[in-house]
Amino acid sequence: MANRTRDIPIQFFVTAEEKKMIRKKMILSKTANMGAYLRKMAIDGIIVNTDTTYLEKQFYEMHKIGVNVNQLARLANSTGAVTPEEIKELKGMIKEIWHILRSSVSNLQ
Repeated sequence: MANRTRDIPIQFFVTAEEKKMIRKKMILSKTANMGAYLRKMAIDGIIVNTDTTYLEKQFYEMHKIGVNVNQLARLANSTGAVTPEEIKELKGMIKEIWHILRSSVSNLQ
């Protein structure tokens, strides 16, 4: 042990489930040595952080539109009649939903 090239220990704790997951990934990477695998991942591993704030805003707007559509549907079912203005408003909301969906798909590409 005196002739080690790596002489600084780094320790961390994992749960039994995390250890199983690490071991599975180690096997998939065809690495037999846990230390070698963990060193390789710590030095060369990639962590992807995705900013989804734009999706949260879109989901919020779509939720508001959905609430409005539900209110119009409730009104139509309770009265049995819907005015042309209400149909026009509903069509506008549906167009807005399609616009939001198209922009989220283009943001993902």
